[in-house]
Amino acid sequence: MNEPLQVVLMLPAGMLLGALFFGGLWWTVQKGLASTQPALWFGASLLLRSAIVLAGFYYFAGPDWQRLLSCLLGFIAARLVVTRLTARRMPEGTSHAP
Repeated sequence: MNEPLQVVLMLPAGMLLGALFFGGLWWTVQKGLASTQPALWFGASLLLRSAIVLAGFYYFAGPDWQRLLSCLLGFIAARLVVTRLTARRMPEGTSHAP
């Protein structure tokens, strides 16, 4: 497979990793808030999500900085998508970060 095609294919790979990471974060917050041991949920989730994403970046991008950059752009795009999909309306008079 040629190099430009590999760089382009890293964008959806990064989006997949981002969806796993940020979707997992959303799920963890839902479970952690209802749990009697939220620290365990958040700690274990952080370790698992981080390990998956780091392994995924290493597997997909390898040593090539261009593929890594493309994968990272997909990861950031997934953050924006997951944030929009999981956002709830804030009550009147409250502020939140965009």
